[in-house]
Amino acid sequence: MKAFAATDVGKVREVNQDCVFSSTGPVGCLPNLFIVADGMGGHKAGDIASRLTVDSVVDKLSKVNSKDYISVITDTIIKVNKEVIDKAAESQDYAGMGTTLVVATVFDNILKVANVGDSRLYVVGEDIIQITRDHSLVEEMVINGQLDRADARVDKRKNIITRAIGGESKVEAEMFSVELKPEDKILMCSDGLSNMVDDAEILEIINREPDIEKAARMLIDAANENGGKDNISVVIVEQ
Repeated sequence: MKAFAATDVGKVREVNQDCVFSSTGPVGCLPNLFIVADGMGGHKAGDIASRLTVDSVVDKLSKVNSKDYISVITDTIIKVNKEVIDKAAESQDYAGMGTTLVVATVFDNILKVANVGDSRLYVVGEDIIQITRDHSLVEEMVINGQLDRADARVDKRKNIITRAIGGESKVEAEMFSVELKPEDKILMCSDGLSNMVDDAEILEIINREPDIEKAARMLIDAANENGGKDNISVVIVEQ
């Protein structure tokens, strides 16, 4: 297994509120671990929320020995959510801070994913398949037939998320399980990539460039070339 993770401030924002983590080796009971978090809040609060979340998830998972991966991850997210809420209460500067979160691990060709918010995980092979479901207002409108998916991409409300770490006292991560093919690659990203580069271009870049580090940097470059309106985070994993 190989992995590469990178994050970039983009062309507009002054502070990078994204945070990533990548380990192809064991973290506690998990055989590997990959994380993307996209913070939100005031000037400093967003990056504190994402960093706290990532660090705490890694710390807690490293101390767990259970093989019930789904319960381990969901229980960890519940605990981390409380930590972010408690941190937000410490200072007015942190009020309202929160973060998206995508956590993934792979064992025996089975991908386990948990997500909260609108950061994404894709499986990329001959095609690109979004595994996670955005917890956002426009996604709910698409599901309910109120908005066409093509229009959702440019809708002004696309950044309104309906679920976040730190958003409410109780948080529910959505879990996914996928059987991977040997040639599949995993792409995790913040919306700084997915809002700036469409799925077809992402697929073309990853399939054109076999080196995952170069592919990740090409994706970041593409997002910046298309405006770089947000922080950009990319994690690519290959078996």
